[in-house]
Amino acid sequence: MTTAESTASRSTPPRFTARLRTLWGAGSGPLVARLFQCLLALIFLDAWISLGVQIRVLLGQRGLLPVAPLFEAVRAQKNIGFGELPSLLWWWTSDAALFAHVGAGIVLALLALFNLRPRLCFLLSTALYLSIAVAARTFLSFQWDNLLLECGLLAALLPTDRPAPLRHLLFRLLLFKLYFESGLAKWYSPLHDWQDGSAMTYYYETAPLPTALAWYAHHAPISWHHVESWATLALELGVPFLLFGPRLARRVAFVVFTGFQIVNAATANYGFFCHLALALHVFLLDDEDLRRVRHWWAVRRGWSLPGARASLPAASPDLGRARWRVRLSRGLSVLALIVYGGISLVEGYAQFSRAGGKDQGEHTWLDRLDPVRARYQPLRLVNNYHLFAAITRERIEPEFQTRTGDAGAEWVAHHLHHKPGDPLRRPDWVAPHQPRVDFQLWFHGLSFRRNTPAYVATLVDRLCHDPAAVAELFTAPLPPAPTAVRIAYWQYHFTTADERQKSGAWWNRELFATIRPIECHPTKE
Repeated sequence: MTTAESTASRSTPPRFTARLRTLWGAGSGPLVARLFQCLLALIFLDAWISLGVQIRVLLGQRGLLPVAPLFEAVRAQKNIGFGELPSLLWWWTSDAALFAHVGAGIVLALLALFNLRPRLCFLLSTALYLSIAVAARTFLSFQWDNLLLECGLLAALLPTDRPAPLRHLLFRLLLFKLYFESGLAKWYSPLHDWQDGSAMTYYYETAPLPTALAWYAHHAPISWHHVESWATLALELGVPFLLFGPRLARRVAFVVFTGFQIVNAATANYGFFCHLALALHVFLLDDEDLRRVRHWWAVRRGWSLPGARASLPAASPDLGRARWRVRLSRGLSVLALIVYGGISLVEGYAQFSRAGGKDQGEHTWLDRLDPVRARYQPLRLVNNYHLFAAITRERIEPEFQTRTGDAGAEWVAHHLHHKPGDPLRRPDWVAPHQPRVDFQLWFHGLSFRRNTPAYVATLVDRLCHDPAAVAELFTAPLPPAPTAVRIAYWQYHFTTADERQKSGAWWNRELFATIRPIECHPTKE
């Protein structure tokens, strides 16, 4: 055999390997990575703009949870440091600092979108978002805030100039966690509502911020809601395993999960969550899938595309250095996979072993890891997900009311922009923007019998003494000097088809409770 023939035989893959590649696919490649970068940059851009338009009323000096008192208090405590509250606001707590975070975040998102050092931009944007999330406390405590931080960290490791299958595997692991852990949470629901099929009979009516389509979905037959409940449980516990299968399996998972999130986005407003989940779905595709879609779209639009496939940059003439870089990159990828997977397993076990009823004595090894976990948990970069673990069966909505006369004067209701409020008002679409106060008040309605959160007490105080500071939260002007403020709690239900046809109302409501009025006294100069 000649030297040329020997070289050719070694360079030609065996038939079995060729078939395996055809079946399994080459995996996500540079095109998928760049598409995800663009989508994540748009989501970061939305997150920053959405936060920016409400950050003053949330965290400003006259806001509901001002950051200055928080950091003044923690600075006075010896046992709390930057590691427990990783935020730049330790040193600068003015409103200007808040807007500087938002402005920098917007710039970084735009730079990433236009492919200007995107990995560095995602790393910095993630750090800034964490800085604000720590200070915002309850307002940025949602699971999709954690998901955005986790995606930002992984995006900082994602190259777009070469295939990086191990780093793409990190995103599939994240996607697996998102769905499978949510399925486990539903399975362990204390109400057993997903197992008995009753969850979806309440879901559309009691979602925090439903859309108009939720009204129609709610009136589907009960038997269909039972099928939805069981199908959701099966989807989240079964389909995630397809993420690690061959190309066809991943395509099936892509279609199923994408349809699932489209339904979620159509019937309820969950900020940027559905959009971020959809962005993660691209890692279930190959570069070849994207090329086919691009070609199909070009044919539909009458465009002409070059016939050659996109190629990677030419190899470096310095083969020794190139091989060293490849080995270093693979080593870092393996290390990232081990660390990320290990922490995810520990956190998943900590969450769901207790949900499954394990005895406290079985967590001895986990308790030994608590000092280590306490170090990385404040960073919120590796998280658990338990979306919609149990569906609430009632909708209690707080309504803020003011009185401007004596004790016999009429109470005037003040409606927020995106709460049910007036039963005649149609539920709106607001996602991917998330009105943080409107959304958070849904939780308060469910728990008002037990406690009053700090932001609610502050909102009542602002209505009394500084209405201008919170005026943007409400649909109509506030009285400049009310004499009293109270909260009324209403129980809401969707109207029936006949009721809506007769009255035009989307909701029925009845008064559930009221708190004792809070008298407003002039602030002393």
